[in-house]
Amino acid sequence: MSRYLVTGCAGFIGSWITQTLIERGETVRGLDNYETGLRANLAPLLPQIEFLEADLRNADAVASACEGVDYILHQGALPSVPRSVLDPRTSHTANLDGTFNVLEGARLHGVKRVVFAASSSAYGNQPGFPRVETMVPMPIAPYPVQKMAGELYMRSYWQVYGLETVCLRYFNIFGPRQVPDSPYSGVMARFTLQMMRGERPVIFGDGEQGRDFTYVENAVAANLLALEGPAEKVAGRVFNVACGERHTLNQTFRVLAELLNFKEEPVYGPERAGDVKDSLADINAAREAFGYDPRIGFKEGLRRTVEWYKEQYRTA
Repeated sequence: MSRYLVTGCAGFIGSWITQTLIERGETVRGLDNYETGLRANLAPLLPQIEFLEADLRNADAVASACEGVDYILHQGALPSVPRSVLDPRTSHTANLDGTFNVLEGARLHGVKRVVFAASSSAYGNQPGFPRVETMVPMPIAPYPVQKMAGELYMRSYWQVYGLETVCLRYFNIFGPRQVPDSPYSGVMARFTLQMMRGERPVIFGDGEQGRDFTYVENAVAANLLALEGPAEKVAGRVFNVACGERHTLNQTFRVLAELLNFKEEPVYGPERAGDVKDSLADINAAREAFGYDPRIGFKEGLRRTVEWYKEQYRTA
């Protein structure tokens, strides 16, 4: 039986991947330091996994976590473009040194494949839509630079050491378990909680910036499919993970307002440094290489997300 390591297993996406692997009957080891991951995300899963509380920056701990592992789903990171703009050094060590430690641990212990959570922010604000993996990356802020460097490291370890690696560029993943009350929260989670509290959400810019919002279940499916894809089609490559649709923040606000029966208008603020103006993915490469096909669309994903937050924060 294969053994899986999920880094960032207490995080938003990592906890869903961990849960899905458990539901499939897999043997799972998880690693997290709870810096951004939540104990509540992991608590129901702890009896069914081997958990290591450790920091990705600790090379020895990461190497130990890789021992006896067949596959790694590397979700652990210090996320957020704004966070990286305010504190680039901490973001750098968590995201770049942490990824290097995962690769070294995988190489040391003969791991078969590493799937890396990359970021669509690597494309930057260059012209041309939809975004295709063959475009030259043009990252703006420190966070996408770090993720881009992680991609290059992944490719290098495939080319030099024969370690199979797959990079998945996430496009605006949203859904249940996304932290809603942090200044670095994703827009869906933040807007939802603010409306539930009767507060007017703040949209930075004019609200016409578009995003390829992708429900978390689609991202989980992409990770598991990437683990199983044939090496000749996936190893050393980068793939977009999205829905191939563009929705503006204004449109998103209106759908959420309808779901939550919210009658107020949003507040508009200045654009944020480092933000990407528009985002839209071509997902044909992932579809052809490992059969990725997003099952949950934008509105259904929003409906599921709102229902989850209503249940979790009904007394907030």
